[in-house]
Amino acid sequence: MYLAPEKKAEIFAKHGGSETNTGSAEGQIALFTYRITHLTEHLKKNRKDYGTQRALQLLVGKRRSFLDYLKKKDITRYRAIVKELGLRR
Repeated sequence: MYLAPEKKAEIFAKHGGSETNTGSAEGQIALFTYRITHLTEHLKKNRKDYGTQRALQLLVGKRRSFLDYLKKKDITRYRAIVKELGLRR
């Protein structure tokens, strides 16, 4: 399994404030970004895996929605997470 519970807790601790704060927008965006990079690497090796391709597109859409929400609610938090994760925006 590529995403162990320890790795997930580490992502939320780093970006979400604490390990138990799994609902924060920053934590969710960071988790989606980690999963997107993993799926992108998989698709580089397996071009015809259309199920994974669809899952990747759905994840990108979810992350986009979270980023739009965060941009609307608090622009400073939005700019901080985009800079921290190195997202192109």
